[in-house]
Amino acid sequence: MASSASLQRFLPPSPAARPPRGRARPLQSSTVSAPSSSSTPPAVSADRLEPRVEQTEGGYWVLKEKYRTALNPQEKVKLGKEPMSLFMEGGIKELAKMPMEEIEADKLSKEDIDVRLKWLGLFHRRKHQYGRFMMRLKLPNGVTTSEQTRYLASVIEAYGKEGCADVTTRQNWQIRGVTLPDVPAILDGLNAVGLTSLQSGMDNVRNPVGNPLAGIDPDEIVDTRPYTNLLSSYITNNFKGNTAVTNLPRKWNVCVIGSHDLYEHPHINDLAYMPAEKDGKFGFNLLVGGFISPKRWGEALPLDAWVPGDDIIPVCKAILEAYRDLGTRGNRQKTRMMWLIDELGMEAFRSEVEKRMPNGVLERAAAKDLIDEKWQRRDYLGVHPQKQEGLSYVGLHVPVGRVQASDMFELARIADEYGSGELRLTVEQNIIIPNVSNDKVDALLAEPLLQKLSPQPSLLLKGLVACTGSQFCGQAIIETKQRALLVTSQVEKLVSVPRTVRMHWTGCPNSCGQVQVADIGFMGCLTKNGAGKIVEAADIFVGGRVGSDSHLADVYKKAVPCDEIAPIVADILVEKFGAVRREREEDEE
Repeated sequence: MASSASLQRFLPPSPAARPPRGRARPLQSSTVSAPSSSSTPPAVSADRLEPRVEQTEGGYWVLKEKYRTALNPQEKVKLGKEPMSLFMEGGIKELAKMPMEEIEADKLSKEDIDVRLKWLGLFHRRKHQYGRFMMRLKLPNGVTTSEQTRYLASVIEAYGKEGCADVTTRQNWQIRGVTLPDVPAILDGLNAVGLTSLQSGMDNVRNPVGNPLAGIDPDEIVDTRPYTNLLSSYITNNFKGNTAVTNLPRKWNVCVIGSHDLYEHPHINDLAYMPAEKDGKFGFNLLVGGFISPKRWGEALPLDAWVPGDDIIPVCKAILEAYRDLGTRGNRQKTRMMWLIDELGMEAFRSEVEKRMPNGVLERAAAKDLIDEKWQRRDYLGVHPQKQEGLSYVGLHVPVGRVQASDMFELARIADEYGSGELRLTVEQNIIIPNVSNDKVDALLAEPLLQKLSPQPSLLLKGLVACTGSQFCGQAIIETKQRALLVTSQVEKLVSVPRTVRMHWTGCPNSCGQVQVADIGFMGCLTKNGAGKIVEAADIFVGGRVGSDSHLADVYKKAVPCDEIAPIVADILVEKFGAVRREREEDEE
């Protein structure tokens, strides 16, 4: 099993005093030997495998001079000033004292609030909440406590109607309404309750996802919490900042699979650990390269590699370093890790990972993983028995993931009163209360909050997911959260469905709502309606699947005006999901 000792070997040393701000001075290049002819296909030249980054005297990693051409704007921002200096050198404290007028007048400080603060998990909502920020947390495996939940609730409560929180599709919290002068105190408060927002945005590793039922699931393969905790500790260097992995070519997702249900969506992660035994020892087969982007989406592919359970950190480190060293930094839409894998070929990419392993060896994959391919994915909403006798977990549906401060205070109280003070977040934007004594279940179900966060929502609401949308996000083309609820309500009046149908909404092609994994997905766009007026619309996707037979959805119909979507969805549900039209039911009566 994973251990803290296995992590310590791969954490960076305590950072030395940082040099003054300004242009970084190279100190050393990434220490990777030249590829051997036996392990690298001849199509990949030695020049292409030269690391493109080097470490500075202050410990940061930067692009070498000769690779600083045809860069995308984000790479230029990173070269202009090291983003992590805002955290590691205390720059955020100085920035928080500056009036917005002064910030806007200076190119570097304006880039700070719009780009570099994303390395601290802070996203300026310039278009829709000028001067306010969304803050994204790190919450490995989606596990949190009542104390942490109360603290976050207290933060957003102070912002009144401007403050709220969302459960995200990466199993963590985002809080909204934050103002810059408050940030240093909020960061201190997060640290005091064991939370961090560090390295949760831009070209960093996102929140490590695991089984939301880890440790309580009677049918789990492995408890994913120790592994996701190790990954998060390595990625952030125990909240101190890990500069070795903060200058990636693009964002990077990781998950650890713990059950046959594949709640973690391994096929859309850059690295997925799939439980597998080899020679009688437990470990993981590795999938790499899964991603969703505006121009392309693709499922993760086998790396043909297996690691023992104790070695999840060195292989994660090796893969990240290969991507950091060799990934391209030009067209932003072609910088995710799968593009690098495509360019080099999987075997050459694997060879680069192997050379970065501590002993230079990466075992070939186990013949088969431990996932039961015939397993029927379970519904975690509602009341279910835990592996611990006398205890149950209760899954609550959070409509499109949005909660207010009052909801969070109540969730914290409920977790304390009926459970063990713990809450679990899921990638479907829902919440699980674990460790509820069976003799307290009925009282929990009678709580007023459960009228809003229902354990038994309708079949269409159960699988409903929506990104932030244009209410807050400057990238979104359409409003998503309220529209998702409205369209679902309209569809429910048209048809009756026999089973849960997963419907995902995303406000723009970046697909934070992960429409490609949904049964039916909606991607925001604009179009002209019948009267020739420009209106909000959506491309409709159909056919995404999750689980052992995962498959990404295809476009069904493009640019459908939002007020025309409901009847089209009703038709899809009848044609492909066994729905029955309600008008027909009335006629038959």
